[in-house]
Amino acid sequence: MDSHGQYEQRVVWAVVGTGIGPLLLAATRDGLVNVVFHATDAVRDRALERLAARLGTEPVEAPGSPLLTEAIRQVEAYFAGLRRDFELPLDWSLISGFNRQVLRELTSGVPYGEVVGYGDLAGRVGRPGGAQAVGMAMGANPLPVVVPCHRVVESDGGIGGFGGGVDTKRRLLALEGVLPEPLF
Repeated sequence: MDSHGQYEQRVVWAVVGTGIGPLLLAATRDGLVNVVFHATDAVRDRALERLAARLGTEPVEAPGSPLLTEAIRQVEAYFAGLRRDFELPLDWSLISGFNRQVLRELTSGVPYGEVVGYGDLAGRVGRPGGAQAVGMAMGANPLPVVVPCHRVVESDGGIGGFGGGVDTKRRLLALEGVLPEPLF
């Protein structure tokens, strides 16, 4: 508790090695709050600065924290092909409004090994014709992999864009059996 009797927000983080490169996982007492691709030193430092600014507290490296233990275990199991679904508390505080609505629908309505078109997902949240807005929501996803924005593709069969890079999206879809494993 702080000097005013309020519980301080605590943000802990760790970097986990995966088949798509290092992922930064950050959590609060409410759940996993952020996943960041390609968490090399420079990317990690920028992500931690953004988290500090958004959440009002300096994130602390704590790979052994109980707030991260289960998230790390489940992410490692997913990349080992041993887990299809994440069962983690999520802290949605970095996203709100339409974007949060779309990401929640994605999480509950598009299972492992399946994909959905941007336009189809827009229709599911009551915004037919909102494919571009869904694309923006995917780009704003603070919890990629766990909230599977890689499962959203173009209606014409194109892979679409991806914040972690199209090669990363291909690898995630290959892991889930949607695409063949990349040759390179």
